[in-house]
Amino acid sequence: MSKELNLASPSGKELNRSLSNVETAKDHDVQRSRLRSIFIVMTCTAAMVVNISNTTSVSISLPTIEKDLDIQEEQLQWLVSAYSLSSGCLLLFFGRLADLYGRKKAFLIGTLCQIAFSLGCGFAQDGLTLAVLRGFQGIGGSATIPSALGILAHAFPPSRARSIAFATFAAGAPVGGAFGMIIGGVLTQLTSSHWRSVFYMAAATSAVIGISGLISFDADVPSSELVKRVDWIGASLVTVGLVLIVFVLAQGEIASDGWKTPYIIVLLIIGVILLALFLVWEWKLEQIIDEDPSRATSMWTPPPLMRLSLWTRAKGRMAVVLVIAFLNWSAFISWSFWVQLYYQNYLLLTPVNTMIRFIPMFIVGCLCNFFVAMVVAKLPLALFVVSGTLLTATAAILFALIDPSVTYWAFGFPSTVLIVFGADFVYSSGTIFIAKTSLPHEHSVAGALFQTMTQIGTAFGLAISTIVFNTVVDKESAKLGVTVNSGDTNAPMSAQLTGYKDAQWTSAAFALMAALLAALFLRSVGIVGHNRVIRHVDSDQTMAAHAASDEAAMSN
Repeated sequence: MSKELNLASPSGKELNRSLSNVETAKDHDVQRSRLRSIFIVMTCTAAMVVNISNTTSVSISLPTIEKDLDIQEEQLQWLVSAYSLSSGCLLLFFGRLADLYGRKKAFLIGTLCQIAFSLGCGFAQDGLTLAVLRGFQGIGGSATIPSALGILAHAFPPSRARSIAFATFAAGAPVGGAFGMIIGGVLTQLTSSHWRSVFYMAAATSAVIGISGLISFDADVPSSELVKRVDWIGASLVTVGLVLIVFVLAQGEIASDGWKTPYIIVLLIIGVILLALFLVWEWKLEQIIDEDPSRATSMWTPPPLMRLSLWTRAKGRMAVVLVIAFLNWSAFISWSFWVQLYYQNYLLLTPVNTMIRFIPMFIVGCLCNFFVAMVVAKLPLALFVVSGTLLTATAAILFALIDPSVTYWAFGFPSTVLIVFGADFVYSSGTIFIAKTSLPHEHSVAGALFQTMTQIGTAFGLAISTIVFNTVVDKESAKLGVTVNSGDTNAPMSAQLTGYKDAQWTSAAFALMAALLAALFLRSVGIVGHNRVIRHVDSDQTMAAHAASDEAAMSN
């Protein structure tokens, strides 16, 4: 008989420190109405919807933006990647700030940032300005998402309510993807401002979210950590390192000499070195603090930005879940990117007609959310992740085999229905797993780490699939005696079709690798949802304390 498995099993030193620093029960025992609890979940979910739709709504508007601002096609990827660059690279930093100084404060600051720079994007008059403002717009997302994860983890103790809250929040990702496609298509084609309306809509929605959060969120509870300091060295190393790596992923294929361009090679090497230094620095800080907690007050030995031991939680399965999130998002976003380009640039559909073909994503995303919320406390994590990633792979394979001459219902519709399962299943079960495995004072950092992997996966997936698309188009065009120009505008249609198909095979490969990892390493995780309510004082910290005994009981 399957039993729920407690996963948070930090080291003895870390556990003792956590238990000595935890907030009191009265700090957590916030009395609120059911309506207010619903608004907390709705607000956090809406923030996720806006964050994801800020990518997909721009993706569907790319052909219109390209013509309006006279942007070269190979530079269009930057309008998508710039957002992922900033939002993905600053998540850990803002997650740490949220844990230390208040998740509600961080959420509201991020919302204000989204409002300001979304409006700025709407008034941009050239491609460079738009790309830069997109980068600043992403900073807002890097503050709101980890804060929202921490807010949900704090507001709902381990219970069915927490499972529903996290499943609903996770549904914001695929629903946001579909919402962005739908709203982006409608606004781009039917409004007088065209693509600019997409950014005006994002600003207005962010304003409503900010007001709702201000009213509904609980007041910030002071951090349980005795030493509230930021690891500025670690924050600088990881932020600059990730920025350089994501920049290289986005720019490598379109640089003057491609991946052989000198500055691409140099920046990639520097980025990898900085990330390596970050890991060494965090490991060293963790060792120092564990051996002598009093040294945390020293200027040169603050508490680490991210404890490397976080990756080893649940016998290393935390790392497996993070890698799966990375691969699944590489597949999901790559599928979305190439499908909308296939519809508009190959089939020459209007933005609205393209949008209509993505409506099933929205409907299925909502149904997936309901399903996960109902059964996450009954089915094991591996079942969700393996089935979700396999369905994502199937969706990409359907598009890789597509016949443009047949009806949408033969390939396009089933692919659009299936693609959302992986995003919803992996994100919802993954975030519940993260909340259960992390300690109370690191919920936002743990959530930020999960979200960072999805954002870096976005940049990685787009970079690799773009390399595949360009290589295949050039090769197939050469077979027909055509030398493709820098903008691919003279590429034969047959060569473009082959490129779109092979880009989808790449997406399928990402999802299949994620499924393989889940099947190999997550089989024994068990159930991560909760059926019964556990009071906060008996929740995460007590679960951590009893993890060893619970696992021993499971084995008997």
